[in-house]
Amino acid sequence: MPASFPLIHAAPSVLFSSAIKFRFTNRATTRLLIPRILASSPLSRSFLPFSRPTSSSATFHAPAMGKAGAAVGVDADSGMDAVQKRLMFEDECILVDEHDNVVGHDSKYNCHLMEKIESENLLHRAFSVFLFNSKYELLLQQRSATKVTFPLVWTNTCCSHPLYRESELIQENYLGVRNAAQRKLFDELGISADDLPIDQFIPLGRMLYKAPSDGKWGEHELDYLLFIVREVKLLPNPEEVADVKYVNRDQLKELLRKADAGEGVKLSPWFRLVVDNFLMKWWDHVENGTLQEVADMKTIHKL
Repeated sequence: MPASFPLIHAAPSVLFSSAIKFRFTNRATTRLLIPRILASSPLSRSFLPFSRPTSSSATFHAPAMGKAGAAVGVDADSGMDAVQKRLMFEDECILVDEHDNVVGHDSKYNCHLMEKIESENLLHRAFSVFLFNSKYELLLQQRSATKVTFPLVWTNTCCSHPLYRESELIQENYLGVRNAAQRKLFDELGISADDLPIDQFIPLGRMLYKAPSDGKWGEHELDYLLFIVREVKLLPNPEEVADVKYVNRDQLKELLRKADAGEGVKLSPWFRLVVDNFLMKWWDHVENGTLQEVADMKTIHKL
């Protein structure tokens, strides 16, 4: 985003009026930039799709507050990319126990600190989307270099977190997780909601895993595995995604071989767990249109 862009934390009306003064050279840039500018404003969240509360009882939790209630200084990681820093401090993840019961919420920052994960056993809800095209090829993404955890690794289509907001806490039919998946597929890959009907996401299972990224950061997630078969238009967001590609099974096996051989390919730990435990047998059901037959949302696989 250009450094000269107007007031990030202005009110929505100011953002709209300021944004339209810019003369973008293509509509795609306009479609992505304006929602992302708006999404960066805490004041505008209630006006955005996917984050608007459905009742007056919904509350907004200050993003820079630690679990004990003490404010976390935003200058704690001065070297962190500005966009990633904003997400780390503003996004509130859903804390769960090992049975996936909601027990609270905390900042994305705290949820990914290995010190917090180890000392407080922080476990948060997550999702991993596996999107296939009509040729039954799987869409992969390479995470951007500015990602705080696992930068530049190859992984499944989209991996993120439902946030502690009413629309993404809905338990019935896993609607909260599906809403979050739709939101992040637009944010990361520019796929419009019209191309991703909520009821087309098929939850196949849940897994619990822990994985350090480096000495400071890591993951401890209860991850929902969502499959979908759709033809979509892609417009990746370079702040989130370095590269994308569709692969068939043989091409994925070659990617795995290169990763195992240390030939310059790295895979995310959660993606590798899904590949090693579920993906290849589920791929048959993708091609046969029988994914519902292998869905098991009662079991939480501890991997």
